[in-house]
Amino acid sequence: MSLLSLRDLKVDFETRKGTVNAVRGVSLEVGKGEIVGIVGESGSGKSVTSYALMRLLDKGGTISGGDLAYGGIDLKSAKESTMRDLRGREISMIFQNPRAALNPIRKVGHQIEDVLRRHAKATRANARAEAIKALKAVRINDAENRYEAYPFELSGGMCQRIVIAIALACDPKLLIADEPTTGLDITTQKAVMDLIADLIVERGMSAMVITHDLGLAAQYCSRIVVMKDGEVVEAGSARKLFSSPEHPYTQKLVDATPRAGVSVRELLLPELRTPMPLTQIVETPLLEVRDLYKTYKGKSGPVHAVNGLSFAIKKGQSVGLVGESGCGKSTTSSMLVRLLDSTKGEILFKGEDLAAIPAKQFARDPRRASIQMVFQDATDSFNPRHTARQIIGEPLARLSPLNRSARKARIDELADLVGLPVALLDRFPHQLSGGQKARVGIARAIALEPEFLVLDEPTAALDVSIQAIVLNLLVDLRAKLGISYLFVSHDLNVVRLLCDEVIVMKAGEIVESGPAEQIMSSPDHPYTRTLLEAAPHPPVLSSQAAKAAE
Repeated sequence: MSLLSLRDLKVDFETRKGTVNAVRGVSLEVGKGEIVGIVGESGSGKSVTSYALMRLLDKGGTISGGDLAYGGIDLKSAKESTMRDLRGREISMIFQNPRAALNPIRKVGHQIEDVLRRHAKATRANARAEAIKALKAVRINDAENRYEAYPFELSGGMCQRIVIAIALACDPKLLIADEPTTGLDITTQKAVMDLIADLIVERGMSAMVITHDLGLAAQYCSRIVVMKDGEVVEAGSARKLFSSPEHPYTQKLVDATPRAGVSVRELLLPELRTPMPLTQIVETPLLEVRDLYKTYKGKSGPVHAVNGLSFAIKKGQSVGLVGESGCGKSTTSSMLVRLLDSTKGEILFKGEDLAAIPAKQFARDPRRASIQMVFQDATDSFNPRHTARQIIGEPLARLSPLNRSARKARIDELADLVGLPVALLDRFPHQLSGGQKARVGIARAIALEPEFLVLDEPTAALDVSIQAIVLNLLVDLRAKLGISYLFVSHDLNVVRLLCDEVIVMKAGEIVESGPAEQIMSSPDHPYTRTLLEAAPHPPVLSSQAAKAAE
């Protein structure tokens, strides 16, 4: 039986430039006990569809056509009082950014109580006990103490579990999960999705999972709906969509999904696949890290964020750094680019110990130009009041001897190098797409022709097709400019494609390192095997099936 039914749904938004047809005739159903995945790239209408059925559209948004029915209730014409009763009690939603969804100045236990009391699932007398029960239901250890915590005191994975606890507190029949694992490391992602899947079975619920990760959708969803430009272009079982997609757009998404057995070039559309460039790797180490430590003062003693790291990166080499959140990857990266001082140890760059130079002093050191970083969230690393041209030109203005006209020419050259149209250089960050902002971040990082580049999750929030383009851009730049990379990522499939060697970190220490293919295919350490097992494993992909047939 169908629990939720959408028929020819249309959603419009009134803007200064006219009417935008965000959703154009979407039809889909969610049956009882079923998990349906909705996949597609940013702007395809996935989230707008979910907000429409919850009647949570922005002020300028309207449902201009179609039918929405939940359990025999017409959601389109239902009174707002009816919708308030349905939200949380019958239909609940896990929002994309858990920290943004939580009130930062209220204890998480009180926020669960709000939902319980709003829908008469608890009274003032038993609200605390019911909130703690909800925390335990989402497998949170020490629930009594976590009840008293504020969101900023919890990890991203823990905040996601709190949001799930709020969504499930009133035993809804339908759960909508909007990008529930974005920004989570691979084991936390698996834990969150396993938790959602288990709770759906335990409580006899249904779910709609919105994601741009096809591998994740294939692993957890019984059916997948593919959206593009506000329309459903294809729907079917996960195996059918991966093995024999009918629509060209589905084929494009499937082929752009990183996986074992393909090269980075094969993620691109056939017409964009140029020959792979050869990168010359010099055996002499460019960067050597020797017995590096970073220790902080904790409430119960010293906390070793980085505990005795030693490794080397050769000129022209790409090395992956992987591990769960909190393992010390970001701390290590910050010390290598001299944004953070180490407690002890050596960072030898071309034989000189940079760790001996204080971070504040290194900001004005001539060697700063040789070591740069591409940050995880391009938007947060940009000045919102600066244009793309100003952002790219900032390191040139600070650390190069070029005059204004020479800087302008260099910025144009950099834009061309990273494939950013010169016409976009006068736009502000909010006027650029995710892929365009990623290119601006890379252009800024290579402006001073660095020899060593730290890439901190540069493609984490990008759609798969944009991610494919950015990864290929990094491959080409490495070959053309001879840059060495330290590629920090949660996505092991991406690391396999981009890196020559891999370093696996856990609790501030290196547990395993070696050639990327060897580590990914036959790891020695149990922790590495845990990471690999946690990665989504999609069915046989269409391109692989075609190769097998040949």
